[in-house]
Amino acid sequence: MAEPREDTRTHRGVVIPDDWPGYCLDLFTYPEYYSGDLDSVYIPHGVIMDRTERLARDIMDDLGDHDIAVLCVLKGAHQFCSDLVDRIQVLNRNSSRSLPMTVDFIRLKSYLNDHSMPDMQVIGAESLSVLTGKNVLIVEAIVDTGKTLQTLLTQVQAFKPKLIKVAGLLVKRGPNQTVCLPDYVGFEIPNHFVVGYALDYNEYFRDLSHICVMSEGGKQKYRI
Repeated sequence: MAEPREDTRTHRGVVIPDDWPGYCLDLFTYPEYYSGDLDSVYIPHGVIMDRTERLARDIMDDLGDHDIAVLCVLKGAHQFCSDLVDRIQVLNRNSSRSLPMTVDFIRLKSYLNDHSMPDMQVIGAESLSVLTGKNVLIVEAIVDTGKTLQTLLTQVQAFKPKLIKVAGLLVKRGPNQTVCLPDYVGFEIPNHFVVGYALDYNEYFRDLSHICVMSEGGKQKYRI
């Protein structure tokens, strides 16, 4: 069985191969009310935390001693953003370099059930004027085709920030993926629909600590 590996040559983050089945659910704890709704634990919470810590260090290495405006993409990225900012703050306290931060939020809605919607809803775009002239770090939970990220980048660029970088926890590998990819990638995964760690399926599963693969029964149970 192939193990997840880190591809340092292409900076794709931890590359999870297509044949990775995930871990048996019985090895981990999760809410009992999701029993039967999940197939496997795909990325355990501890692994997410370790990878986030390394991303924080990479961001500090690149942007240290510059003020940055963090733009968190709600709702899916709120947990990743919170943990990433927390680890940058730890580095601020324990390093000779510093990275002063402000945090703003924007909400995107681009999924219904497990399919992308053709028209992305953007909530909070009117507040992006605070990014003018700033070094901006967009924090996104998952990048699928890259179209959503490209749309957001276009909106942010209209306010003329000084610099834009993107941190993405997950990047899906797929035939429809565009060239618009994050600068900092946590994990590159196959084209599976995953939930947990604030990623949802019709607003369910955000309260899972781990990133998990849903069962077909779970998709039907919570389908709108």
